[in-house]
Amino acid sequence: MAVHVVIKRKFRMNRPEQILPLLKELNERARNQPGYISTNTLQSTEDLGDYLVMSVWESIEDWNSWFLNPERKEIQDQVDSLIGERTFYEVFRPVAS
Repeated sequence: MAVHVVIKRKFRMNRPEQILPLLKELNERARNQPGYISTNTLQSTEDLGDYLVMSVWESIEDWNSWFLNPERKEIQDQVDSLIGERTFYEVFRPVAS
């Protein structure tokens, strides 16, 4: 069953040009992972520094494999260091209606 991963970041920095290549790299590497389906990045209309990424994976195992990938963790550590905050993750699954 597909899972939807919500990734929340707050950009409170003076040099966003440093972070954009890292986020692009994360996205490109995720696309090459087994079970990756799609990503949608959203920016808050109320606070332009708030970003929400919706990532869809075929299974929780596929997401966990990517989440625990040392290359992803290294890039993510650089992102968190630049934004000065921890990135938050939450995994959801569709509810039968």
